[in-house]
Amino acid sequence: MSIAFIDLKAQQARIRDKIETGLSAVLDHGAYIMGPEITSLEARLGDWTGATHNITCSSGTDALLLTLMGLELKAGQGVIVPSFTFAASAEVMPCMGAIPVFAEIEDDSFNLNPEKLSAALAAGKKSGIDVVGIIGVGLFGQPANYADIKTFANDHGLWLVDDAAQSFGATLNGHPVGQLADVTCTSFFPAKPLGAYGDGGAVFTDDAKIAEIIRSCRVHGMGHNKYENVRIGMTGRLDSMQAVVLDAKLDIFVDELALRQQAADRYAALLEHLVGVPVLYRGATSSWAQYVIKLPRGIDRAALIQKLKTAGVPTAIYYPIPMHQQSPYTQYPVSGCNLPVTMDLCDRVLALPMHPYLEAAQQEHIAASLKQALA
Repeated sequence: MSIAFIDLKAQQARIRDKIETGLSAVLDHGAYIMGPEITSLEARLGDWTGATHNITCSSGTDALLLTLMGLELKAGQGVIVPSFTFAASAEVMPCMGAIPVFAEIEDDSFNLNPEKLSAALAAGKKSGIDVVGIIGVGLFGQPANYADIKTFANDHGLWLVDDAAQSFGATLNGHPVGQLADVTCTSFFPAKPLGAYGDGGAVFTDDAKIAEIIRSCRVHGMGHNKYENVRIGMTGRLDSMQAVVLDAKLDIFVDELALRQQAADRYAALLEHLVGVPVLYRGATSSWAQYVIKLPRGIDRAALIQKLKTAGVPTAIYYPIPMHQQSPYTQYPVSGCNLPVTMDLCDRVLALPMHPYLEAAQQEHIAASLKQALA
């Protein structure tokens, strides 16, 4: 049985005609960067987020970097961030001369643990760092517990950013991603639930000052025109052709989110007695960017992966090494709790194929193969 880890070809078949028409329009008008497609896309993204300012950019990482510029993060200041995440969440602080402070996550959601934030803040202060903000991550598609995280942030005078590179399209307590933090960032990397055919990203906020700085920094710190530079900026614009792709994908995004949930429900029914399956908060929905299970302790994960590969089941590990143990990051502060949940999950997590076009028979084969590999 042939099973794709992420099936972009099936998706493309649904929208190729609209994409080709849109690309032809870009070729005709020739505004390849920041063309009219960008304005249209930002308006459609606003329909999803409800945010006042919806600003596209060149990647999810650049979305985070632009956000920190908008928040006026200064060299030497600290930002709390989970260690169990992709590198982009942490690397943007050192890029600005600032300092990531690594925090613990929850075992069931894989997301930042609000109850452990005080330990991370204390670790930062112990190192003499002025901690000014928190970056939460909506890992694998589910938003973090931003209600409790926001309470902690407010109590300690910290700003809050939602790294929603994997969770765009999800909701928490009836509020969409884009309204759960002071600023929200997302990625349009092709494998994301809403992905382009190249790099892309976006920032969402209701804060006009932050938005003004981000729009300026997106084009080299421009003022009234691109040859007036009022601050240090970067090249962070989205290409018009990527906006065409994203516009076409938004047409089917509601349907694909429903199909992802159906796939997740099937996995849960098939696997809940074999492995640890993802758990959603009450009141949360997920965009199911990945379906990540927890293997029983003591399992030889490498051997199991090979058995699944032999059975035609592709897998991935998100993430085998926590950020605080990656060589460029070992100098930065770590929560005083020493991140036991993070360390345990790095040894046990395994991602299974996940996309809207998974068939029930494919998932049954995956489950049967996993059961056999675990035996």
